[in-house]
Amino acid sequence: MLQCTAVTQAPPSDAPDTVVPPSFLLCELGEHDAFTEHAAFLRAAEPSSAPALWFFWTGTGPDRSHRVASVPWCPAVLRHLGTGVVRQCAFPDHHPAPHSWSVTDPLGDLIAERLLSGDGSDTS
Repeated sequence: MLQCTAVTQAPPSDAPDTVVPPSFLLCELGEHDAFTEHAAFLRAAEPSSAPALWFFWTGTGPDRSHRVASVPWCPAVLRHLGTGVVRQCAFPDHHPAPHSWSVTDPLGDLIAERLLSGDGSDTS
């Protein structure tokens, strides 16, 4: 499943210290219906297992509503029996939406690949 492409501007009055307005936030969830809130990670809590701070929004323009909330992490884990690797879902508790390991971000993957290869050249 592809990552949601919704983007919104963080309102200055609700922006926590980690967001410097005007900041734009990208939904990190997989593609979803119009009834599901978009979600953008703002900052982790201490300890890292504690609820993290997230920015949630629905709608666009004058119909947009938003909230900033500390939300527990999704409790789901993916265990690869052959390798012993354990991955925790990187989303807030979000059922029934797909978990983070099911979401792909082709543009993010391309950018990361170019950064790792040291090729930051412009292809345009």
